[in-house]
Amino acid sequence: MSKKELNIFKLLSQKPWEASQAAIDNEHDGKTLASSKARLGLRTIMVVSTVIFSLFVVSYSDRMLVHDWVSLSEPWLLWINTAILILTSLVFHMAKIYSEKNNFDKSKNALFLVGFLSFAFLTGQLLVWQHFVSIGQYASTNPANAFFYLFTALHGLHLLGGLFFWGKTTQKLFTSNFNITKTKQAIELCAIYWHFLLIVWFILFGLMIST
Repeated sequence: MSKKELNIFKLLSQKPWEASQAAIDNEHDGKTLASSKARLGLRTIMVVSTVIFSLFVVSYSDRMLVHDWVSLSEPWLLWINTAILILTSLVFHMAKIYSEKNNFDKSKNALFLVGFLSFAFLTGQLLVWQHFVSIGQYASTNPANAFFYLFTALHGLHLLGGLFFWGKTTQKLFTSNFNITKTKQAIELCAIYWHFLLIVWFILFGLMIST
């Protein structure tokens, strides 16, 4: 068992209602686990998002068994969007490596490229929507269509949320005397989130093209 797991087990086994434990609790500084608020917040977001996407995947799997299910076509643009998202994740990883080496000029350039690629991905997804609408494939046309719009919209909203924090992180690099440690952590956490979104997209895209 790891040290962190032992700490968690110790916390769960405490009895705060006892006078001896209450005296100990009153003396500590409020820090119980070696994890920053930002890292804990990211983990919480990822866990909640995973649960949400998992519920929709289960619903998708059940609904596709009904006789009125008609699979969507696979426009080539979806494959290009997937490649763009893979490249975005790789560039974010490079930005993280550059920041670890204190090469913030290259890290800044990499973050700019991440922003461009992310908006390119979102634009590509909107073009796919436009394609389906132009051929009469609306959300109300078929349950498969509705799930496609739902999946891509939900994933896109998560990416937009990530872009908000990407913007705040990139802005730090334009501030004089910025906090190096916090900036490195912000880049790392954003990179982790982009990797998470890539994995989610692989699952959703793989599910849609296989059915």
